[in-house]
Amino acid sequence: MLPDVQFLKPEIPIKLNRVGAVGIKKLVKVDRGDRRPIILISSFDVFVDLPPNMKGANLSRNFEVIDDVLENITAKPVKRIEDLCLKIAEMLLDRHEYATKSEVKMRSELILKKKTPVTAQKTQEVAKILSEAAVWRNGRKNVFVGAEIVGITACPCAQELVKAKSAEKLRELGFSDDDIRKILEAIPVATHNQRGRATIKMQVTDDFSPPIDKLIEIAKRSMSYEIYEVLKREDELEVVWKAHKNPRFVEDCVRLMAVFVVREFPDAPDDILVLFRQENEESIHQHNVVAERIATMGELRRELSY
Repeated sequence: MLPDVQFLKPEIPIKLNRVGAVGIKKLVKVDRGDRRPIILISSFDVFVDLPPNMKGANLSRNFEVIDDVLENITAKPVKRIEDLCLKIAEMLLDRHEYATKSEVKMRSELILKKKTPVTAQKTQEVAKILSEAAVWRNGRKNVFVGAEIVGITACPCAQELVKAKSAEKLRELGFSDDDIRKILEAIPVATHNQRGRATIKMQVTDDFSPPIDKLIEIAKRSMSYEIYEVLKREDELEVVWKAHKNPRFVEDCVRLMAVFVVREFPDAPDDILVLFRQENEESIHQHNVVAERIATMGELRRELSY
């Protein structure tokens, strides 16, 4: 009989928090009622913890669990991706009897149809949808669902500097202060922009499950403007004009996401945990900038006086 090396005692007997596999790609069908199901190309990361008396985890079981679950659950389209992740996490714990905790992370690309803002040109948009589930042997579970959206942000700081310089030049040309004020209010002033990535993740419970389409819309609205794959000249003008009339710092985006989530989910329990993250890919710097907030709905309501 071949030896099971994983169950041997390790030379260094310390516990490991995570052992697993990442980037396992599978097809997932999501039910949409009377409409055709959505097909997601999904990537899974799966983990269990490892006790100090075991040399290694039986990683082949992770692949077996995912295949078993997807075969059984996706024989028909799933209702919610978070239920799929939770089921995988529960079965991982069943298959790894030595583990006290299992974790599953799922990332998928969802293709959305949209129209350009002026000419209504048909185009598509890629939204990343996210789900995570962690299950403990004592029955505790933690499940999240979320979305990541790409948009454009215009920098308020540089715009104010350009405004000040523009006012100085207009004054030299003989414009009055009143005219200068009207001009700078009417015309968007130049600034540098960033490609922004807005991420929202909300906790899911037996009594609360936020719709992913709402999270996608909130992430879009938090930035200066949406971006598009195809743009006619009129559309390009609209995007650039509106973005520069709506400048936002990376911090502004996170705070706006928090406001929108509190407004959009008035019935969410106070103990629901929410994660907001905005990363802007800077255009005039070599670094990116990031802002984050993790809080419960109750904490956000108290801070925002809702």
